[in-house]
Amino acid sequence: MAETALRGGCYPSGAHASGNKWHALVTDDVSEMLGTGDRGLDDDEAARRLDRFGPNQLPEAPPTPAWVVFARQFRSPLIYILVAASAVTLLLDEHVDAAVIAFVLLLNALIGFVQERKAETAVRSLMRLVVPRAHVVRSGRELEIDSRELVPGDLVILEPGVRVPADLRLTVTNGLQVDESLLTGESVPVTKQTEPVPEDAPVADRSDMAYMGSVVTSGRGRGVVVATGASTELGAIAELIRSEEAPETPLQQKMGAFARMVGVVVGVASVVVFASGVALGGAVDEMFLTAVALAVAAIPEGLPVAFTITLALGVRRMARRNAIVRRLPAVETLGSTTVIASDKTGTLTENRMTVEKIWAGGRFYRLQTAGGGQPEESAGGRPDEPGVGGWLDDNGPVALEEHDGLRLTLLCGVLTNEAEMRRTDGGIETTGDPTEVALLLAAATAGMDPARLRARHLPVAEIPFEPERRYSAALRSSDGRHVVYVKGAAETVLDMCTRMLVDGSAEPLDRRLVERVAHQMASEGLRVLAMARLELDEPLADPREFREPGGLVFLGLQGMIDPPRPGVPEAVASCRSAGIRVLMVTGDHAGTAAAIARQIGIADESDEVVTGAELDGLGDDELRDRVEKVSVFARVSPEGKLRIVRALQELGHVVAVTGDGVNDAPALKAAAIGVAMGRGGTDVAREAADMVLADDNFVSIAAAVEEGRVTFGNIRKVTFFLVSCAAGTIAAITYGVWAGWPLVMLPAQLLWLNLVTNGLQDVALAFEPGEKDVMRDPPRPLREGVVSRLLWERAALAGLVMAIGTLALFRWELDATGSLERAQTVALTTMVVFMAFHVGNARSDRRSAFRVSPLSNPFLFVATVAALGVHVASLYLPPTQFVLRVEPIEAAAWVRIVAVASTIILAVELHKLVRSPRLGRHTRLRRHTPS
Repeated sequence: MAETALRGGCYPSGAHASGNKWHALVTDDVSEMLGTGDRGLDDDEAARRLDRFGPNQLPEAPPTPAWVVFARQFRSPLIYILVAASAVTLLLDEHVDAAVIAFVLLLNALIGFVQERKAETAVRSLMRLVVPRAHVVRSGRELEIDSRELVPGDLVILEPGVRVPADLRLTVTNGLQVDESLLTGESVPVTKQTEPVPEDAPVADRSDMAYMGSVVTSGRGRGVVVATGASTELGAIAELIRSEEAPETPLQQKMGAFARMVGVVVGVASVVVFASGVALGGAVDEMFLTAVALAVAAIPEGLPVAFTITLALGVRRMARRNAIVRRLPAVETLGSTTVIASDKTGTLTENRMTVEKIWAGGRFYRLQTAGGGQPEESAGGRPDEPGVGGWLDDNGPVALEEHDGLRLTLLCGVLTNEAEMRRTDGGIETTGDPTEVALLLAAATAGMDPARLRARHLPVAEIPFEPERRYSAALRSSDGRHVVYVKGAAETVLDMCTRMLVDGSAEPLDRRLVERVAHQMASEGLRVLAMARLELDEPLADPREFREPGGLVFLGLQGMIDPPRPGVPEAVASCRSAGIRVLMVTGDHAGTAAAIARQIGIADESDEVVTGAELDGLGDDELRDRVEKVSVFARVSPEGKLRIVRALQELGHVVAVTGDGVNDAPALKAAAIGVAMGRGGTDVAREAADMVLADDNFVSIAAAVEEGRVTFGNIRKVTFFLVSCAAGTIAAITYGVWAGWPLVMLPAQLLWLNLVTNGLQDVALAFEPGEKDVMRDPPRPLREGVVSRLLWERAALAGLVMAIGTLALFRWELDATGSLERAQTVALTTMVVFMAFHVGNARSDRRSAFRVSPLSNPFLFVATVAALGVHVASLYLPPTQFVLRVEPIEAAAWVRIVAVASTIILAVELHKLVRSPRLGRHTRLRRHTPS
């Protein structure tokens, strides 16, 4: 039977991926089909199966070949235009010009290539951080092996804290609970059992299975491996995600549209110059060369390099803030984001339960280090002795010896607990159910040492937690006395109690009071557990007689929550001030989600919470209406999260999505930018994402948004500078041709102007530190291109001023000296100086150039001085004089040039003064209006 089941290296029919039927079989049939039993496989058979099925690991997407990454850098309409320009100049035997353009293209490709390869390497190293181990039975012996060596038929042992290493059909369970959130989105651990379930049961309802990637939170169990690697449920979803194509980013769309527009404008301008020049009597070959040179000069070939460098710098700044960008355009996309749909657990919160409030002895205590504090040693010497800990009442820090109710409540949480806590050189390490870990840390915060307390109160018998029971109990022996300790749901524990501890003495139970307090704590989003104890009159003779206890003394309530990460409220506030909505989309309970949302500023008391069940009942139109008004979605399935993302996109939003599980991958892929978790996330989520957070922290997302906005701002500055300079060049040449003048600048001079002078300054603009108030602006309207309407207006004004100034000095010099070469030299130099002044205007679209320190971007300062220096040198060096046909100019001409060129500052300053306030009003009006 086993040989039939495994024949040919295949699983039984329907035994893998979505067709898995193992959950419908009884355990004996599973063991028989896979040729295994209580002793597991023998080593030889395991080796044969490993050879047949291969290692138990998800197939890692092969690294993108280097040549593909390199070729990808040329996929831009602007690059296509430059390639064409290079080809034309080559045909015209302008080999130097062709070589310069080719160098620009190569430099751009190399920068993008290096950055993408570095990002891919960083993400892959994150994926290899952990090599999980598996506890198996082979030949009757328990072994720990590399989980990659698991094969179908292996018998795996599951314990608290273990990550399930393959798909298992469970054969033994003892209070086994498994967190399957990475696969199903269900944040509450699922209770497991061994009885078969119906064939058509969905993955979330297969209670007799444990799936690869899930985590054991409590209890123990055993299971037979029925699927490994790509044949697991995790592998099936991973393959589905890898087949999806990532959408084009907003920046890629905008740059494509910009490049097409530039191509059309430059093409039309070149044709007009050529045709009009010939019509007015110019030589055909001279006019053709002029038109080509004008096209090459007008095309901002420095833009691809500056664009790539700007993105690369943004990537580097983001990496310093724990955000690893996998694809360069994603840098800017995050800056364009209008909505962030964030997970709660691990992103907004710390992903560890923390007891934050205790009600004991009739009074409340709160955690002094709530929201992220670690347990501290007691100030009283020995850690298990009463001392001043991290708990406060209304009067300040408390001493445990003066607060019996608090001490016994904490003690009960330690003794009815299977979690473990160890102190190491690096801090505190814990294993076990998050709830029980929280109880241990609550006691340790007060200076109690769980290990010593357990050694002093020895276990006699226990009743493990079961969902049906809703409590757990432990019988402990200390100094010859037997004491029963119970923890569980408040209503269940109260049914066992007759008295309660008040101010150190037992009084009749006031059930209504306790229920009222428990309800109050639950309304704050806390998960509430009740604690009780009973000291037996005589030790229990036979521990097997330990049954459900009664007549207990109620001790207190411990309220816990997964607290917000430090800095998250401030990060959410920063996003809100930037006009970005932050939504919480979680699989957790509505009450918990609402409480955390209120703490961090996503919602307030009056805001509605929509659950997954309500979401499923909404039509698409209703959903679009709700997502505009609701900020908290709880108990949401992966499909529901995807619907939310699509509804927001249909409303015109740029949506960023965070996620860590395989179930999040569809939404990560569908979003404009997917943000995966680097520590707690799955490899599948990381591969589906555009960006990976090294610290799993929402604060890093907010920081990345800021860097994204700075990056786009710099791209816009570079583009504005190049466009306005190109406009000035086109206007000057075109007017000169139409006026019947000699050529204002020669083709070689046009290329010199574009590739050598402003080619230094545009790249240096990429190093701008960014506007200080960038996070106070709303997201850009989606319809707005790389250059806004206001900046197009300003570019046209600047180009006109440059053209008029250049033409005026050209005519002056030509009329005064009669030397065409002298006039062309003055015209070229005037444009060079115009650009040196104008680059200061480009540093901010609102602030005056006089309010921006020239030393805040030392690269730009040096580049501007270098550009002027190179040009001045070209006027005096014989080789450049010969190539460019220029000559030295006298001091009086320099004075005229500087005086005329400086007018560009006055013109743009006036434009900023007149137009920027109007821009500000438009900004405020559209702050909360989707585009």
